[in-house]
Amino acid sequence: MDFRWIAWNIDKVGDHGVRPEEAEHVVEQAAHPYPQHREDDKFLVWGPTVGGRLLQVVFLLDEDDTVFIIHARPLTDKEKRQRRKRES
Repeated sequence: MDFRWIAWNIDKVGDHGVRPEEAEHVVEQAAHPYPQHREDDKFLVWGPTVGGRLLQVVFLLDEDDTVFIIHARPLTDKEKRQRRKRES
């Protein structure tokens, strides 16, 4: 899987304390086809990093299926509780 990073999206995920490789890992581990495809051609996935942090990642797929991450942040405590409820 290929990812496209520019200064803008590196800074954007960094603003939330997320490293690009953490966001990449979450996308790579997500089910494909991606379960949450939004109407605006953005995809939304949640998942753990290698270190166990739970992240939400929003991305676009370029025409050649390159992933362009536009947002990544840790899940809030409320989102973590909701996720645990759904999984049990």
